[in-house]
Amino acid sequence: MIWLLLIFAALVAAPFVREHYRPKMSDGRRGSAPGQFAELSQGVTHFHQSGPPDGPLVVCVHGLTTPSFVWEPLAKGLNALGFRVLVYDLLGRGFSDRPEGVQDKAFFNTQLRDLLEHLEIDAPFHLIGYSMGGAVATGFAATYPVRVRRLVMIASAGMQIATTPMVRFIRDRGVAGQWLMLAAYPFILRRGIEAERAAPNAYHAICDGQKAQLEFAGFVPAVLASLRGILRHPMAGEHMTLHRNAVPLLAIWGAEDDVIPASAMGQLAQWNRDAVHEVIEDAGHALTYLQADEVLAHIAGFLPAPEGDDWGHDT
Repeated sequence: MIWLLLIFAALVAAPFVREHYRPKMSDGRRGSAPGQFAELSQGVTHFHQSGPPDGPLVVCVHGLTTPSFVWEPLAKGLNALGFRVLVYDLLGRGFSDRPEGVQDKAFFNTQLRDLLEHLEIDAPFHLIGYSMGGAVATGFAATYPVRVRRLVMIASAGMQIATTPMVRFIRDRGVAGQWLMLAAYPFILRRGIEAERAAPNAYHAICDGQKAQLEFAGFVPAVLASLRGILRHPMAGEHMTLHRNAVPLLAIWGAEDDVIPASAMGQLAQWNRDAVHEVIEDAGHALTYLQADEVLAHIAGFLPAPEGDDWGHDT
């Protein structure tokens, strides 16, 4: 009987032990990273700027599991149009630190606000968010509407909340949910990445970079912290605030997206009837890199052209 108890205890402890012994993100591991680093109030944030120094600023916020490299195709296109682009790794991902605690709207607002202060960016800028980054961008724009010129959401979270039994258990069941997240999520994410890699138009560099996130301590807990934080509730109040403050909003959807379905646009339209919607046919969730040209065309038609645009200069 004692052996059965020991085996059971080992099985229970295994996911926590495995997470504890994963390598930590450190200065040594950041040596190969492009861009720069900022020591902010919540820890180190990795960021990268590109494009003409005097171009209008576009800040891009990535999603739940894929760090800032997900923006590479779109950033190049925006640079070619004359925009200056700032991308950064959300805390818990990429080359940024992995602080503990719930990752709610205030958490993500603090990181972006600190980064802008570090870079001495005071002028209003355009803000683009992808997937969970759409919810992060929405939260920031609703809190600081005078700082955001135009908001673009790509396959954005914040309208509908995942309600599968597993997601509810992981989100709501404390330590038991944490155990299941640590035990099951790496397998689920790897399976999804390999399915994407097998697609005819796969972007292998993105798949490799996303899979590498699982090697480091703090990544899976960060995903859980976001599920229990900013992804826990719909962002009705924030979108109504954006509507009241007349922040121009473009929402881009993939017609075949099975992560955040295009039907979410109906909910957003109820909250903000002035939002502009564009649907890309035959597109899934990976819009920022598999449909970068089409997404860029919609963004270019929505943002003011850089020529003669003096709003993007810092003051």
